Amino acid sequence: MIDSLLGAVEMGLLYSFMALGVYITFRILDFPDLTVDGSFTTGGAIAAVMITHGYSPLLSTLAAVAGGMAAGMCTGLLHTKGKINGLLSGILMMIALYSINLRILGGKPNVSLMGDLTLFTSINPLLVMPFIVLAVKVLMDLFLRTDLGLSLRATGDNARMIRSFGVNTDNTTILGISLSNGLVALSGALITQYSTFADASMGVGMIVIGLASVIIGEAVFGSGNVFRATLAVVLGSIVYRIVVALALRVEWLQASDLKLITAIIVIIALVFPSIQRYFKQRSSGRKRTAELAELALIKKNGGAVDVKAR
Repeated sequence: MIDSLLGAVEMGLLYSFMALGVYITFRILDFPDLTVDGSFTTGGAIAAVMITHGYSPLLSTLAAVAGGMAAGMCTGLLHTKGKINGLLSGILMMIALYSINLRILGGKPNVSLMGDLTLFTSINPLLVMPFIVLAVKVLMDLFLRTDLGLSLRATGDNARMIRSFGVNTDNTTILGISLSNGLVALSGALITQYSTFADASMGVGMIVIGLASVIIGEAVFGSGNVFRATLAVVLGSIVYRIVVALALRVEWLQASDLKLITAIIVIIALVFPSIQRYFKQRSSGRKRTAELAELALIKKNGGAVDVKAR
């Protein structure tokens, strides 16, 4: 049980970069980017191929980030310059990346890293990843507080207003999508080195996992400001992995049910705030009804009571 939870925390930390990338597009830019499913695999494929060809794991990981950013830039260009719908731009790029990723993998469906040196060959991820995740989170917070970062946030909030101040929203949109997919590819490269293999279909459903991490983090930990929001996303990624690990320990659930579990978790996280508001409003309505009934009874008995004052 303890080993399962520790493994879940490790996976949550590795996937937290992908969750941060999804947070940039879906929460900051308000852009439904489905490139994630492809760029995650791109990061893993580039890292795997370079490592098997003798390149250092660190250089391979950086190249993976560059590949993810290039994929994001293409999606941004399709949307801003090609005037293609944002959702459709991501879908088109995701489809294109499937063939591109197969090319990167040399036409093979997967590449094994067994016996090759990776970032985690002699390092325990649980000992180093918290510091790396924290460093990336802090750098992201600092960037979002710069003039360029504020322009990026304003583009998602009110593009028309920020354009009136002379900001090129096309450039900020492309930048945001590129940064997002760079983080997603980083997560893919780390997951590949952690699991010692890259697969052409490893990115399927990543967008749902990223959304689950963002939604769970915001629902549980809140999102009052940038620092708190990014922290909530990281913690949400860890909580999501722990919930999945606990769910898979249920006897009648199998590993093949992972996508179903993910969908159910997202549905619960989305519906829970609405249920909370419903019961809160119902409770306040009952309280108000009881107060009015009490006032009516007092007036009936001849008491002079000011309803508004109460």
